[in-house]
Amino acid sequence: MTILPLTFLYLLTFSRAISSTKIGVNFGRVGNNLPSPSRSIELLQTLKAGRVKLYDADPEILRLLSGTKLEVMIMVTNDEISAIARNQELANQWVFEHVINHYPETMIRFILVGNEVLSFSSTDQDRQIMDDLVPAMQRIRDALTTEGISSIQISTPLAMDIMENTFPPSSGQFRGEIVHEIVPLLEFLRESNSVFFVDVYPYFSWADNPTSINLDYALLGGHQIYMDPMSGLTYTNLLDQMLDSVVFAMAKLGYNDVKIGVAETGWPHEGGIGANRENAAMYNRNIVRKMTMVPPKGTPAKTGIVIPTYIFSLYDENEKFGPESERHWGLLHPDGSPVYEVDLSGKAYKS
Repeated sequence: MTILPLTFLYLLTFSRAISSTKIGVNFGRVGNNLPSPSRSIELLQTLKAGRVKLYDADPEILRLLSGTKLEVMIMVTNDEISAIARNQELANQWVFEHVINHYPETMIRFILVGNEVLSFSSTDQDRQIMDDLVPAMQRIRDALTTEGISSIQISTPLAMDIMENTFPPSSGQFRGEIVHEIVPLLEFLRESNSVFFVDVYPYFSWADNPTSINLDYALLGGHQIYMDPMSGLTYTNLLDQMLDSVVFAMAKLGYNDVKIGVAETGWPHEGGIGANRENAAMYNRNIVRKMTMVPPKGTPAKTGIVIPTYIFSLYDENEKFGPESERHWGLLHPDGSPVYEVDLSGKAYKS
């Protein structure tokens, strides 16, 4: 591979701006001991969150969010996608029930269609949902257009397993078997001026390679520098490196102008290697500091852009599957007390 020409790097930095640098929180509810929805909304405001991401479009929670200053991201669940893709009336009904009944008093800003859809391909149903993803997104967009709503953006969050290569960032490319799904998605996002959302967890990359990746680099400490030998870009943290691998992958398909966002990121405070309160607090404080900078910093390949970012998660969720660490990502304990102090407004970290 040759060094990328300078004009290509200029293209990578181009983006139509998103103005808000507010930090969001993922409001997951996979637990049997969590506070009520009304108490949860109060706690989100106490944390000084600016955005909240739901994993559904629960009408009670949307009602409780009415009149708050929280910008809201709602979700069409995976099992709703195929039916909506085939039937505009169902899309219209979904939008009426979950948007029109609450908007604009509830500040819905994004509708996510599905969750990590391209990560699941083991069954015929999984593959059908993959095929139906972009058609369902278009149906939802058409329903919003019919209602005269243009300020709500449509997207979908994808896991980093969509990537074939991530290191160095300039070698980033999508897995070959899903490119035929990625291209129409990118085309939709470009045409609608929306955001390519990814779930990015430096923790997992570091925990898999703790001897080869510096912990401070994974925690966004900024004390280690890495230069991509192909692009010449300089990195001070693993998050930027992972994000730019996606940026380069999009650019290689001709979509260097599509914006990027972080639908999930965080650090566990218990249950695994390096999972403790000190590391979790440092990571999330550094995320807040980075993403609330004014003017925005962006990444080395996309400088000066706002990256909409949502920390995972509001609570520890005791009914999640997987290793022990899966149940310990919360900013708050189930009783609502903080696991550690963090100021999501970012004001405490200005210096």
